[in-house]
Amino acid sequence: MNNNSLWSDALYRLTRNKAAMLGGFILILLIISAVLAPWIAPYSYSYQDLNLGASPPSGEHLLGTDILGRDLLSRILYGARISLLVGFVATGVALVIGVSWGIVAGYVGGRVDSIMMRIVDILYGLPFIIFIILLMVIFGRNLWLLFGAIGAVEWLTMARIVRGQVIGLKNQEFVMAAKAMGVSNFSMFRRHLLPNILGPIAVYATLTIPQVMLLEGFLSFLGLGIQPPMSSWGTLIKDGVESMEEYSWLLIYPGITFTITLFALNFFGDGLRDALDPETSDN
Repeated sequence: MNNNSLWSDALYRLTRNKAAMLGGFILILLIISAVLAPWIAPYSYSYQDLNLGASPPSGEHLLGTDILGRDLLSRILYGARISLLVGFVATGVALVIGVSWGIVAGYVGGRVDSIMMRIVDILYGLPFIIFIILLMVIFGRNLWLLFGAIGAVEWLTMARIVRGQVIGLKNQEFVMAAKAMGVSNFSMFRRHLLPNILGPIAVYATLTIPQVMLLEGFLSFLGLGIQPPMSSWGTLIKDGVESMEEYSWLLIYPGITFTITLFALNFFGDGLRDALDPETSDN
């Protein structure tokens, strides 16, 4: 069966998975809302009314306001831009590093493989919080630096997954034939190895995005994430926890939004994994 047929079968199975389709629909809706936030949000992210203060949901402020009189719905919409962006950008960084590292280690093998994977083992044992704090101290608080730092600690598992896939592929007949024909290593990676490991890569990517978003939320909770006046769902939840006894809506609504997003990503990732599972593919 050719690759086009395999991908067509995978797409067919994915579209028949109701949970995955629901997750995908929610994700598309969230992405559209984030992109259109400046136009659909009732107020600007920097708007505040100190005289109003924290007020419960009302007709004027559907999800209420925080202690500075800022509209919570608007902050959630603007926060979606940061949270989703960190999810996709940091995952992209992790994919680039992890896929490249895993392909080289798995394909070259021998001592190179042993050294590269020992480096991965060592990095696994390092506390990522200290690594991110050091970056913040050296380079200052920077949004894109934060994205890169999160991605730089999330590539290790991807490297192991890709290495295992490449080790299983490099002794296949089509790879051996390409070697005999004198195909360069770069062409081998691009034309023969990478297309055959796209399935596991795509699945892991969808499962990494929620992990990255949770990590950003955790960093924001510690005060190491997004800085005011910008906000992410993590900073909103942090602010909500600090005043949850008096103003419960400040924690409830960002928490519900974050939870729904994580469930949607996991539903879609699980559906993609099932659709690309070779055991369910027709031979």
